[in-house]
Amino acid sequence: MGQRLKKLASYYQPYLPLFLADMFFAILGAGVTLAIPLIVRYITNEVIVLAPQEALNKITTLGFLMLGLVVVECFCNYFIANYGHVMGAKIEYDMRAEIFEHYQKLSFSFFNNQKVGQLMSRITSDLFDISELLHHGPEDLVISMIKIIGSFVILININIKLTLVAFAFVPIMLLYAAYFNTRMKRAFKRNRVKIADINSQIEDNLSGIRVVKSFANEEMELAKFEEGNQGFLAAKKNSYIYMAGYHSGLGALTTLITIASLVVGAVFITNGQVDVADLVTFLLYINTFTEPVKKLINFTEQFQNGYTGYERFMEMMAIQPDIEDRPNATELRNVRGDISFEDVSFHYEENTETVLHHINLEVEAGSYMALVGSSGAGKSTLCSLIPRFYDVTQGAVKIDGMDIRDITLKSLRSQIGIVQQDVYLFVGTVFENIRYGRPGASREEVIEAAKNANAHEFIMALPDGYDTDIGQRGVKLSGGQKQRLSIARVFLKNPPILIFDEATSALDNESEKVVQESLERLAKNRTTFVIAHRLSTIRNAQKILVLTDTGIEEEGSHSELLEKGGIYAKLYSNGR
Repeated sequence: MGQRLKKLASYYQPYLPLFLADMFFAILGAGVTLAIPLIVRYITNEVIVLAPQEALNKITTLGFLMLGLVVVECFCNYFIANYGHVMGAKIEYDMRAEIFEHYQKLSFSFFNNQKVGQLMSRITSDLFDISELLHHGPEDLVISMIKIIGSFVILININIKLTLVAFAFVPIMLLYAAYFNTRMKRAFKRNRVKIADINSQIEDNLSGIRVVKSFANEEMELAKFEEGNQGFLAAKKNSYIYMAGYHSGLGALTTLITIASLVVGAVFITNGQVDVADLVTFLLYINTFTEPVKKLINFTEQFQNGYTGYERFMEMMAIQPDIEDRPNATELRNVRGDISFEDVSFHYEENTETVLHHINLEVEAGSYMALVGSSGAGKSTLCSLIPRFYDVTQGAVKIDGMDIRDITLKSLRSQIGIVQQDVYLFVGTVFENIRYGRPGASREEVIEAAKNANAHEFIMALPDGYDTDIGQRGVKLSGGQKQRLSIARVFLKNPPILIFDEATSALDNESEKVVQESLERLAKNRTTFVIAHRLSTIRNAQKILVLTDTGIEEEGSHSELLEKGGIYAKLYSNGR
């Protein structure tokens, strides 16, 4: 925990002047609060016994002094509330940027096992609670300690016995708080998990709302949400049991301090040990003393919330990318496009079944390679190894004779263009989505890429042409139009190596013909891997590989494989 707290404190470093100013005004404000009851005591003890005119003059002067102190306290509170929150927001900004950057480094295998809603929860609600803790935590502690210690010193100078009576409740309050704190921490952690589950469920539902409506399964989705929502409510109820016991118990104890001080003080007055003015001052300081105790109560709740969120933040930051650059990785330049698989085997996770078995393959630069086979044979997996979306379990994949693990990820992936069956388009315009292939491209280059992808004509027919907003994931476009935009994106990138992962399998015949023409134009003079669902689209491939669960069963051209009369011939006969 010590290391985590040290790391947490490091987030103040860029904003140290603002943090110190926040602490200064917190201390000044606490000092003003302690000073006002002393002035009241001076008036009730010393001033009121003076001659009427002299007393009036002093009271007027002290009244203006107290008014000035109130203005100072008001400014201190304003500074803390405004600039303190700004500091907290800046730290939240930094932490959000840090975890988002970390997400970008994590590999496909990580995201395969995660829910988007849970990842969103860590970057939104968790970080808000952390920033609230980092802003309010230190100032609440400083203010509370100054007021408690200051009150104790002043009170002990008024009456030692009365002070000991008041502070006798403090150990009881600490033990009571410690008991409930541990239970509250566990309860708040469960709340985090439950709200992340709900976020994930909502994200899943809204992303698939068209599927939900097409199956008329709204009631089923409501039932699923109701189950998750009930789980969250139960977790919240459990945490509120502890929170209620915590607040009510400590609230009662602080009230008991006032009652005990009043009763004992009244007894001392009857015995002549305390005068009325001192008891009034004492009771004013009791309020000054109990108020920071309540603030500490709020701080412990805030600490549980914030630190629980911070633990979840650190758990995520502790996950190391399983695919990253080697220390001496080099840039990939002047790529010819020769690709070789040397005794490559692969499985996704420990203790899972091997997907690829001892694959050996040589692909010459500029050649057109097609992969066919039954679902689950490893076609997409084999192609995913080339850009290092996953690392081989055994063997090596090489480009131009270089092991891809010795190449920087950025330069490796910049040389590879991928067109997938499931096209992902970002919220924004047609222009922005095509330019994603090369962010610095000019408008003319984007238009040229669209023309090469047979997309220019339909784009110009849209309401605002290239500036048309395409909606979430391109919902305003047809499947063929979305696919051509993804091809235009790759045309703009202009990579020497291409991977087409069943890029036309979801299209109708007319769209497929247009998209296939675009793909063949894109593949010209590039090393190309095509994962084919419809075998009629790969008859022109220079080499076709037939993958099964045991590896590469057949390889050859379309005509050669038909002559063999093996697996490919059967697949072609059935699929044609």
